[in-house]
Amino acid sequence: MTDEPRLQRVADGVWAYIQPDGGWMVNNMGLIAGSDGATSVDMTSTEQRSRAYLRAAAGATAGPIRRVVITHSHPDHCNGLSLLPDAEVIAHRNVAEEWKAGHPLAPHIFEPFVQGDVGPRTPTVQFSDSVTLVSGGRCVEVRHPGAPAHTSGDAYVWLPEERVLFTGDLVFNGGAPFALSGSPRGWLTALEQMAALRPETVVPGHGEPGGPELLEPVADYLRFLIDAAEDAHARGLTPLEAARALDLGRFSGLLESERIAGNLRRVFAELDGADTDVAAAWQDMYEYNGERPLACHA
Repeated sequence: MTDEPRLQRVADGVWAYIQPDGGWMVNNMGLIAGSDGATSVDMTSTEQRSRAYLRAAAGATAGPIRRVVITHSHPDHCNGLSLLPDAEVIAHRNVAEEWKAGHPLAPHIFEPFVQGDVGPRTPTVQFSDSVTLVSGGRCVEVRHPGAPAHTSGDAYVWLPEERVLFTGDLVFNGGAPFALSGSPRGWLTALEQMAALRPETVVPGHGEPGGPELLEPVADYLRFLIDAAEDAHARGLTPLEAARALDLGRFSGLLESERIAGNLRRVFAELDGADTDVAAAWQDMYEYNGERPLACHA
C-alpha cells in the first residue's frame, strides 16, 4: 500500500481521495463528476494537501469543482475551502455556528505542522435535515443524522444508484472514533441509519474504504466507551483516571488510542448533564499520551 494520497475509483464518475495514514488532520475526501461540474465531499487540512487534491481532481474530471459538501466542522475537513472561493459550500446549519466558535487548541497538544494559507468559508447553502443534489441525472443525497453524533453538524453523503456512502467522520477505519464534539449515543443512531441504507461501498472519513462491514467496529467501540464511562463515573473516577485504568483490549491497536481520554470526558459530561470542558479534554489526551504532543502527519 502506498503512503501517498491517491484517487480511487469507487463507481462510474465517483472517486474516493484517500490520504494515509488517516490520523489526526489526515482525512479522506470524495469526488463526484457531474454535467455541471464536480462535487467534492469535504476538503482537507493544509495548503499543501489541498493543492495536491485539487490537482488530482482536475486530472480526473472534465469540469471544475462547482460545489463542496462539508460533512462536519473539524478543520481537517474544511480548511482547504478557501482555495475554492467561487464554489458553492453546502453544510448543516450547525457547521457555521461551530466555525464561529472555532477550535482553539493550546500549542503543546499536537506535533507541529505547516497549515499554510488556507481556512474555511461560510456555507452558501445550509440545511437542517437533508438536501438532494442532482447533476446530469445523478442523485446525491446529503443527510443529517437528526441529533449530535460525531459532532452536532454531521452529514453523510449517499449515492443511491451507485450505493456509495461517504460517511465523513461517522466512520473511522483503523483509528479510534473521536466523540468529543458530539454524542456517542447519537452516533450509534447515525450508524444504524447508514447501515439501513445497505451500502455496497463505504468511504470513511479516515482510513481505507470498504463495505458495510466498516460500520460495526465503530458501534462496538462506542458501546465499549459508554459502558466504561458509566462504570468509572459510578466509582467516582475522573475521566483521566478512568482512561489510565481502562484496558482497551481489542481496541488497543487503533491509531490515536489517546482519544479514549477525551471521549470519556464527553460521556462523563453527558452523564452529569453538563457541557464538556474541551480544553481539559485535550489536556487529558496529552497527559494520557505520556505528556507528549499527539502525533500528527499533516
